[in-house]
Formats: sequence, C-alpha cells, structure tokens
Amino acid sequence: MAQQLLTTASVPEADRTAYWIDAVCDAYVQLECEPLGGHHGIDGEIRLGHLSTLQLSQVTASAQHVRRTRGQIARASEDFFLVSIQTQGRGEVHQDGRRAGLAPGDFALYDSTRPYDLVFGADFQQIVLRLPGPALRAELRGTERLTAQAVSGRRGAGHLMIEMIRTLAQDIDTLEPASAAAVAHSVTQILVAGLRTLPQAQPAPVSSLTALHRAQIKAFVRDHLGEPGLDVQRIASALRLSPSSVHRVFAGEPCSVSEWIWGQRLDRLARDLCDPALRQRSVSALGFALGFNDAAHLSRAFRLRFGCSPREHRARHLPPA
Repeated sequence: MAQQLLTTASVPEADRTAYWIDAVCDAYVQLECEPLGGHHGIDGEIRLGHLSTLQLSQVTASAQHVRRTRGQIARASEDFFLVSIQTQGRGEVHQDGRRAGLAPGDFALYDSTRPYDLVFGADFQQIVLRLPGPALRAELRGTERLTAQAVSGRRGAGHLMIEMIRTLAQDIDTLEPASAAAVAHSVTQILVAGLRTLPQAQPAPVSSLTALHRAQIKAFVRDHLGEPGLDVQRIASALRLSPSSVHRVFAGEPCSVSEWIWGQRLDRLARDLCDPALRQRSVSALGFALGFNDAAHLSRAFRLRFGCSPREHRARHLPPA
C-alpha cells in the first residue's frame, strides 16, 4: 500500500503556509494553522498511509499553532479520534480544558467532534494515528475524560503501541491488504489498553462470574455474526442465561449488546472488503452474509462508523486485480 507524500519542498516560499493548511485539511480534518517562533511561513511534510479503517501518518514540520474550531466542526461532520505520538521535539495538545505536554515517547488522544489546539514551539516530528470515532467509543467508555492526557510510551501497553506503530510507519508499504486489516484491529486494541492506564479510564470492578459471562457473550456473538436473528434472546438461550442477565452482564460496557453486535458486523465487513480472496463478492453479498438485510441501511451504517462508503473503503485498500 503506497504512501502519499505531501510536502512544501517544491512549493514557492510565499505559498507554503496556504499549501500546508490545504495538506493538513486533506490528511486529517478541517483545521487552521499559523506559524510560530518568528517564522513567516510553515515548512513541512506528511507521509500518509492507510491500514484498513485506520490512517497512519508521519508529520515533520516547523513551529506552528494548529486549531480545530467550532465553526469548522459545524461545517463538516468529521468524527475521528486522533493520537499524536511525539517522536522529535515537543508538542502540546489542548482539549476539554486540559493540556497534555508531549516529549518524545509520549502520546495523547483528541476528538475531532470538539475544538482542540496543537502547539509546537519549534521544529517537531510526530506519528499521527487517525481512527473512526464510533469504533473507539464502542471499545472505551468516557472518552471525553481521556482527551489531552499524556500517556507514556516508555512502559506497558503504551510502549507496545508506540513500538508497533513505529514499525508500521516504516513498513506500511509492504503490508498486504488482508493482513493490514488484522494489524489495524490489533493497533486499536493496544491503543485501548494504553488509554486504560489513565486513572480516568479505570473500569468499575466486576466479579469473576460477570467477567466470564461477558467474555462468553462476546465469543458467541463473534461466532454467529452471520445469523440475521442474532439478538439478546438468542444469546441468552444459547448461554442458558435470562435476557435480563445478558443486559445486566453487559451494563458495564461502552454500548448495549445490540449496538455491539452491529459494530462487530461492520468491523468484520471492513476487514472482508480488504481481503483479496473475497474480491469477487459484492458489498451486498458480504454484508448479507454478516446478518444485514438492507443494502441502503448497510451503506449508511458503514459510513457513520468509518466515514466512507463500503465501496470507497474497498477501492482505497484493495488494489485492482
């Protein structure tokens, strides 16, 4: 999967800031940028690649202040989380009344559906991960409490995530589409694990029996996604639980059982659309095999979760035969 390079190097000096603003808006979300540190313009480059539903980029640039304003949010319904991983220099992430100072090896999360500021007082480099908002909210409760919080990449899950992403940033061109989907899922899970190290993300303790039942419910759902009638009643019957017990066991999760089922179906579809072995099967056929029964609903739900249509997703990640 070839990376895209956006660079001011070949742009006349007087036009570089305007070019840079267009580049970051195309790569991420609608933003404003202004030079800092006594510079009259912005120099930089973005190396941009995709991993299934994730976008991975490396940004190397001069000092600047980046803003995501309420007006830009109102004009564009972009729903993404972004994770800035500092690799050189220092940066700041401001959102929700908090400020995260990032030194090399640190990372922080921010949400495109609310205003934020990124401040770089000198030359810097970051790796930026962009992922769909609904997908992360289905994995993690209270994401609004986790933005602009610095997470160390020097130990634990944060260290594992940064090392994986650094390797991916170097090798993304060599990944096959089918394996990229699996890697994207792993990156998301490790990111969730890293964010859960923050005190604000600590889940309420549950009994070992509740944890067991929750794991059984999720395993059963994953094994039966293709059943159109998969619902709480079906799960309860299969696991010899009452429907109320299924709801109660799932109460601590970020979403309801039904929402989780549909999210899993959409995530599986996103992976299937990147699989060369399934190239000959239509989007509708793949969706119907996962329990969808209406092509229009399928397309709307996919766009809401991933920010693009199923066909756009397939065209981006599955090269022509």
